[in-house]
Amino acid sequence: MMNSYALVSDLKKRLPSYCVQEDVPLSRLSTWKIGGTADVLVSPETIDDVSSVKRYAFEHGVPIVVIGGGSNILFDDAGFRGVVLRIGQGLSDFTISERGFVHAGAGVWTPSFVYRVARAGFSGCTHAIGIPGTLGGLVVMNGGTSRKGIGDHLVEVTVVRDNGEIVRLTQAECAFEYRSSALQKADGVVVAASFQYEKADKAELRQEMLKTLRGRNRKFPRKQPNCGSVFLSNPKLYQMIGPPGKVIEEAGLKGEHCGAAQISRMHANFIINTGGATSADTLRLIAQVRAAVFSNTGHLLECEVRHLLPSGRMQPAHKSAEQFFPYA
Repeated sequence: MMNSYALVSDLKKRLPSYCVQEDVPLSRLSTWKIGGTADVLVSPETIDDVSSVKRYAFEHGVPIVVIGGGSNILFDDAGFRGVVLRIGQGLSDFTISERGFVHAGAGVWTPSFVYRVARAGFSGCTHAIGIPGTLGGLVVMNGGTSRKGIGDHLVEVTVVRDNGEIVRLTQAECAFEYRSSALQKADGVVVAASFQYEKADKAELRQEMLKTLRGRNRKFPRKQPNCGSVFLSNPKLYQMIGPPGKVIEEAGLKGEHCGAAQISRMHANFIINTGGATSADTLRLIAQVRAAVFSNTGHLLECEVRHLLPSGRMQPAHKSAEQFFPYA
């Protein structure tokens, strides 16, 4: 890979210079506040900016990773030798029709998206009101709560391929499943999405959101850095042994820690950073949780959160935990 000075210089020729930053601490971009330094951070303002960066990285063999709000991701202590493409404020357009057709940029903050849809009197996404992060990440993960997914009402998604090509995919082509989609495996980055929602009573929608938020505030840690739910609540596994938080608690792991990474005492499916936690601390703790739950139930938990390796490879954090701490 070319040196970071040449990389920054080339990117600044293609984008407004203020969109490109060098040597950026990943801990600043993470809701977990964990991670080393990235060579380059690009914050695009348009879909064409995204296309230009993706095409440049593709043609020059530059590692590139796409993030949104920095939740649901564990950055490595060693950082990342490449370009972090952060989809945020620059791609946050939002329109809604009188019939409930919504088009939004991938950088829209999820709670804001949900609130605006409900305020207009349309149902179908209130379950996602308290989820931190941006809409693009939510679509890729088919995120939601109460085993509902944002993909249920998706009509079309706009994606920029690795070679810079801009394409549109239907709901069927996205192949949404529980906390999964074909978008996770395909090349490219989600830059916008369209949805169709149904008319509903605004007062009832407001109550639904308040109820969801009260539940999240009561159950989930909010004052200490975390990534949200760490382990996947797979529906089949849920039926056999229950939700991850319950089985982790039953294994006696609430409050367990490795270094400054700790299983939350409020909800056992959250790992909090009590101050200075590292990716190594977190992965070791994930490995210990999986081992303890397997010993109790005979089932291995899988991670919803993903780990970014210094090489640019992104994988479920339990895969990294298995690799680095096989005997935890």
